[in-house]
Amino acid sequence: MLKKQMELLMNEQVNLALFDVERAYAEKHALLHEGAMEDRTSLHFNVIERCDKLNEELLAEETESFLAIPVQYLKEHSHEFMYVESDRFEVIRVDSFALEFDEAFGVYSALFGLRLQKKQGEFLHAYLTSHLQHEKMTYSMAFSGQDGLWEVNLALNAFGEFSEQQSFGEVFVGLYRFVFGLLVEIEETV
Repeated sequence: MLKKQMELLMNEQVNLALFDVERAYAEKHALLHEGAMEDRTSLHFNVIERCDKLNEELLAEETESFLAIPVQYLKEHSHEFMYVESDRFEVIRVDSFALEFDEAFGVYSALFGLRLQKKQGEFLHAYLTSHLQHEKMTYSMAFSGQDGLWEVNLALNAFGEFSEQQSFGEVFVGLYRFVFGLLVEIEETV
């Protein structure tokens, strides 16, 4: 599943910029082409929106420069959530990410749909349990048969390297790497 997505990505672009996790995967599976490939440190987004949590109304469409703002913005504007889409998410089988500050638990949350089969739920649960550690809520997940995906809600505070001083861009790259690692592990164990 991941190998096919990486092959598609590698075949679509010349001099493709890769994240460290992608490069390691491509090297391990002999997917790298001849020629120099740049290191990627950020994502390009097709959609960047700030929305109202109560009614999901669009408050503003943002430019990529907004992603340099610390994620603490969500705590200061607790009625808002961030919504982003990127073509690169296709590699990790995610359509979009939403970030919000969950006042009930006092944590930053990432919400996304992950296109995995229902039968992979036990593995997903085990992976999230072993990789997320926090004294409060760490994650929730539910399978949507109608959409054919896992609806996942992760507490960003459960990531060891998370800080509310990180920019939105850094947080989204961290989420990308996390889900990529999850897919690598699924592929290796199945």
